[in-house]
Amino acid sequence: MPPGPRMTIPAQLVLQVLLEDPQREIYGRELGEAAGLPSGTIHPILARLEGMGWLESRWEDIDPSAAGRPARRYYRLTPDGAVRARDALARAYRARSPRTARPAPGAT
Repeated sequence: MPPGPRMTIPAQLVLQVLLEDPQREIYGRELGEAAGLPSGTIHPILARLEGMGWLESRWEDIDPSAAGRPARRYYRLTPDGAVRARDALARAYRARSPRTARPAPGAT
């Protein structure tokens, strides 16, 4: 199994939004707003996830001049990406969970 992406807090937030409805297509700005992250943070994460095969994307088929805005790029988790995202988030959560408290050496 190839290694997953670094599970930074922004990457975790992106995956959490994508996992809310894994079949739903969502464009970058909408995903950024839902995750509370700026575009400059979202798009490198999306590029890494897509490069690893966790995401697929497509450009919106519109006439930008008729729509009055640029075409949007929509992203969606692949079936394998959804499984890997859930696993990666679970591992990240376990890594953050407090460990059983132990007395400091020499403490009584």
